[in-house]
Parts: sequence; C-alpha cells; structure tokens
Amino acid sequence: MSKLVSKKFVLPFILITSLFFMWGFARAILDVLNKHFQESLSISITQSTLIQTTTYLGYFLMALPAGLIITRHGYRRGVVMGLLLFGIGSLLFIPGAMTTSFAMFLIALFVIGCGLVMLETAANPYAAELGDRATAASRLNLAQSFNGLGCILAPVIVGGFLFSGDSGNVAVPYTVMGLIVLCVAFMFTRVDLPEITAPAEDADTNKASGTAAAIRHLWSNRTFRFGVLALFFYEVAEISINSLFINYATSDGWMTKSTASVVLSFGALGLFMVARVFGSWIMSKVAAEKVLFVCAVMTILGSLAVTLNAGHLSHAGVFVCYAFEAIMFPTIFAITISRAGRYVKIASSFLMMTPIGGAVGTFLMGYTADITSMSTAFIVPATGYIFVLLYSLYALKLKKNV
Repeated sequence: MSKLVSKKFVLPFILITSLFFMWGFARAILDVLNKHFQESLSISITQSTLIQTTTYLGYFLMALPAGLIITRHGYRRGVVMGLLLFGIGSLLFIPGAMTTSFAMFLIALFVIGCGLVMLETAANPYAAELGDRATAASRLNLAQSFNGLGCILAPVIVGGFLFSGDSGNVAVPYTVMGLIVLCVAFMFTRVDLPEITAPAEDADTNKASGTAAAIRHLWSNRTFRFGVLALFFYEVAEISINSLFINYATSDGWMTKSTASVVLSFGALGLFMVARVFGSWIMSKVAAEKVLFVCAVMTILGSLAVTLNAGHLSHAGVFVCYAFEAIMFPTIFAITISRAGRYVKIASSFLMMTPIGGAVGTFLMGYTADITSMSTAFIVPATGYIFVLLYSLYALKLKKNV
C-alpha cells in the first residue's frame, strides 16, 4: 500500500475506495433487472435494454456538469451531491412498484445514473492522484477491485431475492440501498477530504483560461480523444455482456435464471474482481500499456468463441472475457488522464460520459439476439474489444516515443 498510496493519503484513499463498492453494487443490479422486468412486465429483450439506456443517459448528460461542480466546489461536495441523487433515485422505486410503471422505474434509474456519474467523476481521478503518477494505473485498479466486490454481491443478493419462488418486490432492495446511501452521504458531510491541487502556476493558468479553454485544450489532444473513444467502446463490450449474461446462460438451457444470477456473481464477476487485483499487481512490474494489449487480444478471442455457439468452448469464452477485460477501464482511464495536464477534473467528466456506450452496446446486442441468437449477439462486444486493441497499440507507440 505504501508504494501505491502516499502515507498522508491512506485514509482518504480508503474512504474514496468505499464509493467504488457502492456504485459497483448499483450498476450490477441492472444486470438482474433485465431478466426480471422481461418476465414481470412482459417485455422483450430489446425493450428491457432501456434499463441500461436510461441509466447511462444520466451518465452522459450529467458528466460534464459533474466535472464543473467538482472543479468549483471540490471533491467532497461532489461526492455528497452524487450520494444524494443516488439515494433519492433508489427511493423512487417505491412509487414505481406501487404503480407497476416501467416508465417510473426508468425515471428512478435516470436519477441514479446522474448520482453515480457524480461519484465516479470525483472518485476515479482522486484515487489516481493519491500517490506517484507512475503507479496511477496500478492504484486505480486496486480501488476498482472494490467496485468488483460490489458487482459480485449485487446479482446474488438481489437476484436471489427477485428470482425466488415468489416474485420479489423490486422496491425492497432499492429502498434498503437508498437508505444506506443517504446515511453515507451524511457521513461524508462530516469528513475532510484534502483537495489535490495543481501546482500554483498551473492553477493560476487554469483559473484564467476558463472552462471553454480547458475543453478546447483537451479535444485538441489526439491522445485524449482516442482515450475517450477507447473507454466508450470498452463500455459497449463490458456492459452489454453483463446486462445479458443471464439471458445468454438461460438461452440454451445451460443454467436456470436463479443459478445464472449466482454464477454471474461468484463466477463471472468474482473472476473479474480477482483478475483486477492480479492486474494491479502485474502493472506494478509490467508497463500498463503492454498488459492492456495482451488483455485486448484475449477478450477478442473469447467473445468470438462465444459466437461459434460451440457448447463448452463458447461458455468458456464468456469467462475469458470477464478475466481479461477486468483491467481495461481503470488502465485506459489512468493512461488518458495522465495526458490531461491541469485539466484533470474536466477530463474526468468527459471520460465518465463513456458508459453511454454500454447503453448503445446493450441495445445492439439485445436487438441482434432478438433477430438471431444470444451467441451471435456477442459480435457486438467483440467489436468493442477490437477498438480497445487499437488503443493499446497506440498507447504502446506513445510510450516508446516518450
């Protein structure tokens, strides 16, 4: 820990890392809701992908305002505001369940998405900056490992509840989560998170140049533009597979839906978490760009294996994707943010727009599944991984030129 995090920042790092767990839990519940709403509301796979579309639309629309708010008011206030939106959105599931309104559920998920992007916009760059820049990717992967823990627990807890013999009320887990989140928001109003500031000369320049100049500077940077696109396509792949894992696992009789929710938690997402921890250790010894390249190649092979619909080979391909995609988000984020200079907070807000790619990917994968098969639909995440491969090659070239 001492090599990754400066001693004076250990407590802030622990507090911020707890948030990674919370939004991992919230995002993983979405993967259960798809199958639950298909059955309880009698909607198609394509219609159920509106769950991801609405949530990540909140990410897309709120990301830049989140960056501006955090730039002006600091990390702690950004975290508190994000937690409040997260908690309120969760409690909106109560009127949604009372009216059995899919539209009301979508409104609640939109509010949750707005809250989550506030948290992520603050926490990702904050965790990356709490130590030496050379270990930023490794440090962020460590923090993101707790995001993986939240992802593991959500499907098995919520899926076990919703897929029990009697159909569970979806408002119950969201009400509990909302109350916990609001309590955590209160706790963060009482803690002090030190601001990570730019050097004095950079801060003066940033203040004078303004937000418009910051945006122009970032988008004139080819590396930053490529990083944003790489994260977008990563989200196309990662979120679409998570969202429709239960559909895939049940499509050919491989698993029941209750078994699939447990396997998603402890098998797929458990593997994801372990791989992220292992990846954090590997990147303390091997350049992050090289690790990203190897992982991109393996995920492409894994997703293409699924499209073959070749029984156990295809089933194994899904788990290959989970194992090797684990380090992608924090690694791409850290590499890209390292090129943002003094505009880290605004840069983070643009990077946190990219989960909208998950909405696009889930819709395309769901539509492809409806007109062909769940196996064939894995061509969508394969396309996303191919773009990550291109980014890794670019990053390797960039590193050689430094």
